[in-house]
Amino acid sequence: MKFSELEKMNAVDTSEYPKVKLAVLGDCATQHICTAVRGMGSYEKLNIEITEADYNQIELQLFDPDSEVYEAVPEYVLLMLCQEKLYEAFCETESSERTSFAQNQLDKIKNYHDSINRVIAGRGGSVRILQSTFSEVDDAVLGSYGAKTEASYIYQVRKLNLMLMEYASGNGNVFLVDVASLEAKYGYEKLHDNRTYFVGKLPIATKYLPDLAKCVVDIIKSARGTIHKCVVLDLDNTLWGGVIGDDGIENIEIGELGQGQAFTRLQRWLLELKKRGIILCVCSKNEEEAAKLPFEKHPEMILKLDDIAVFVANWEDKASNIRSIQEILNIGMDSMVFIDDNPFERGVVKELIPDICVPDLPEDPSEYLPYLQSLNLFETASFSGEDAGRTAQYQAEASRVSQQKKFENYEDYLASLEMVAEVSSFDAFHMPRIAQLTQRSNQFNLRTVRYTEEEVRAIAEDESHITMYFTLRDKYGDHGLISVVILDKKPEDNSLFISEFLMSCRVLKRGMEEFIVDSIVSCAKENGFAKVVGEYVPTPKNKMVEKLYANMGLTDMQDGFFATDVDEYKMHRTYISKKES
Repeated sequence: MKFSELEKMNAVDTSEYPKVKLAVLGDCATQHICTAVRGMGSYEKLNIEITEADYNQIELQLFDPDSEVYEAVPEYVLLMLCQEKLYEAFCETESSERTSFAQNQLDKIKNYHDSINRVIAGRGGSVRILQSTFSEVDDAVLGSYGAKTEASYIYQVRKLNLMLMEYASGNGNVFLVDVASLEAKYGYEKLHDNRTYFVGKLPIATKYLPDLAKCVVDIIKSARGTIHKCVVLDLDNTLWGGVIGDDGIENIEIGELGQGQAFTRLQRWLLELKKRGIILCVCSKNEEEAAKLPFEKHPEMILKLDDIAVFVANWEDKASNIRSIQEILNIGMDSMVFIDDNPFERGVVKELIPDICVPDLPEDPSEYLPYLQSLNLFETASFSGEDAGRTAQYQAEASRVSQQKKFENYEDYLASLEMVAEVSSFDAFHMPRIAQLTQRSNQFNLRTVRYTEEEVRAIAEDESHITMYFTLRDKYGDHGLISVVILDKKPEDNSLFISEFLMSCRVLKRGMEEFIVDSIVSCAKENGFAKVVGEYVPTPKNKMVEKLYANMGLTDMQDGFFATDVDEYKMHRTYISKKES
């Protein structure tokens, strides 16, 4: 997308889109950056409301609690710090102090962040900080020797970027807008236009502002829970060259020779996605036995059958098969990506399933991977160790679906699962997964509040809250941590308020929602509270839980609130036993 197109997108009425409050500050000119971000937000169906600070007013804005930035109480703050100003600061640093330059700059940035968090929290809000990294341009003062001495600028700017990455990795509230990565992709001479910087202090050439804006908006979308969780893959001429049914296993193109390398590289990347928790599925027009043969027998296949959560190979239309996959996974179509080399198949799926993401692959297989990587389809706001086990969980789910068909009575099927749930308070080990669930859960989410790890930790340590997480396993496998509950103590009316209740959709209709609400009421009773109050806050994606509290037996108090007296509440019958601690 061109910058001129983003300028036009600024004129689009976005009032019906979800509102996002963003503050933008920089030691460079940010007007065009704001235009690009606002336009990209419009393109992605977000109403991004921007409060822009004046040029190079970072400290005046951030260290004044009454500044216009803080008056706006932004949800996100973008700090754009440019390489040119960084180099000026380096040149003004005494030679004896230059080895500490990167650390001193990081400390300054941390002070900015601390002030933002402190003031916004004091105003009753929470904020996520989008911090730019720096272009790693060499000033050529020391030539190649600059890469091996701490006294050089290139050494310090690279060190600063590394320190920023290390700092952000331990702070779930900070996200990096990776200008250094854009520079590595396009080159410094293209990414920066010296003339526009000298004239207007614009740090990035107008041509590449859409890339910067996409990075910013992708981070905001992922923090809001808009993410892709699953890749549905075609096989012939997508994962390998040739047609397995016609060419046979010995003649398909894969491996180190010729065009086969392109398919091998794509598979290697897909395997990395699987390791970080993206679900891989297959949807192929093929005989199942032939389609599985390369996964089982070809020595140069990177992907194996164990890497595929759901494998569908038949002669039905692909849109119907994708719907079947979606039903098994129980995730939204808008969280799925369909990859197919065939333009006709892509067109049919786009037409029949408009919510699914269908990239238009290039004709040349050698361009498949660079193109897919350029789309940044798998931006994430968090990562936890449990992500790597997701494929096994969905493979087990496919077994459950198959087993269910053998039972005429659904309750008999539930009883056969031998389900066991664990209920525990938040602990340090599970903090990343708990925060991740709050950021990613959209459908079964009563109030849709997003939390970072730091915010989850603060809640767990605050005695005014009771925290609960739930795991579930059955005879087919372990679902892992699938639900998060936060209860606020309200001594003024002797009640517990359910400020957070979300659950993974993959365990729906197994009695887990009843088990959780029963556990909440039992917790209230054990802690001496007379009443439990819940709230449903509607979003475009959580209509499925609109009547949850009413169905659980709570009384509708109007305006989205529901309540029950602990002594009058009737427990539900489930086929889930509680794990003894």
